Amino acid sequence: MDLKSFIKQHRRDWEILEQSLKDLSKRKRTLTAERVECFQMLYRKTVNHLSFSQTYFPNEEVTIYLNDLVGKAHNLLYSGQGTTSLAQLKQFFGKTFIYLMIEQWRFILVAFLLFSIGGIGSFLAVMNDPLHLYSVLPTQIAKYVDPAQLGNNDVVDSAAISAQIMTNNIQVAILAFVGGITLGAFTLYLLINNGIIIGALAALFWQSGKFYDFWAYIVPHGMIELTAIFIAGGSGLLMGYRILVPGPYSRAFQVKRQAVRSVQLLLGTIPLFIVAGIIEGYITPAHISLEAKYAFSLLTVAGLILYVWIGGRGRERSIS
Repeated sequence: MDLKSFIKQHRRDWEILEQSLKDLSKRKRTLTAERVECFQMLYRKTVNHLSFSQTYFPNEEVTIYLNDLVGKAHNLLYSGQGTTSLAQLKQFFGKTFIYLMIEQWRFILVAFLLFSIGGIGSFLAVMNDPLHLYSVLPTQIAKYVDPAQLGNNDVVDSAAISAQIMTNNIQVAILAFVGGITLGAFTLYLLINNGIIIGALAALFWQSGKFYDFWAYIVPHGMIELTAIFIAGGSGLLMGYRILVPGPYSRAFQVKRQAVRSVQLLLGTIPLFIVAGIIEGYITPAHISLEAKYAFSLLTVAGLILYVWIGGRGRERSIS
């Protein structure tokens, strides 16, 4: 059976199960035995469809769709009514968010590549001619940046800086996500532009002999911060892509579905931005050696990898 025939033959069952999910979520306390039995039958059928799809169409959107659908039905059937808000948060940040990242890794990678293109391009431009700095960087940054003042943090309000940075970065993430409704064009611009700023600054500090110092003040918070920006940017690119390329489903269906998934990806980045803001407010300006700052950045990378690895274990088995 080919993909189109598979979808055409079973789509009606999936639509009924999806509608039943909505109905049962609203009326769970007044369910009849017949409704529960019908829901369980649809659930079992869809589990079989997912198994078939994973075997014959592992890289197709229908497999991701069925995985989501079965996961939601499984949670409704077996999570119980006593699930607390804390347990729901744990489930979201411990599993759901990580699963979404893994499933949408291509869009996150594209966001990283767009940022890198902007960064490499501006770095080479400023290295070729330092005057390009004033055409590449925003005026408010180019006018006041001074490599000689790097590390001069004698009077720093860490709490205020941390709060300001968190707010700014979350705003960037929201804009990257909202850019999806422009078919991803604004998201693309935002990612490249942020890369341009970092690349131009890196070139400036290279020419000033402060390249090593510059990155020591960037990477402690930057590894988490940039990861969150790439995830948020990937969520915007994902939505834009599905508006342009809806696949075997209707464009309205894809927009609705991908908007939900993109919002989930965006929400998942908020704790990352909070952590990055705290690090940038307290660790980055701290009077510790540059080597200690680099070592701390390696710890943040290890923490991110461990978080994804632990949360992503058993992803394929989670709905069986």
